[in-house]
Amino acid sequence: MPRPAERTRSMRRKPVNTPNGRRNIHYIKKSPGRAKCASCGNPLPGVPRGIPSAIAKIKRSLRRPDRPYGGRLCSSCTRNVMKNKNMERWEND
Repeated sequence: MPRPAERTRSMRRKPVNTPNGRRNIHYIKKSPGRAKCASCGNPLPGVPRGIPSAIAKIKRSLRRPDRPYGGRLCSSCTRNVMKNKNMERWEND
């Protein structure tokens, strides 16, 4: 019987053949999905996949793009937001 921590569907089951001919099940954590743009929902390039504790251990420059809204919005949505902000500034003057 698996350990209580492995009795959940959040663990992926991988059948493995052992040297003595038996077939065991190894429990592996599922990899998280891709980060998505908050506006359009497309996958974000440059953002690594991983559980938060693993991402916290990598260098900050590798975690997300270094630009405004980096890691939240894709480049095209960021461009649209910036254009709209500039247009609002010109209209208020």
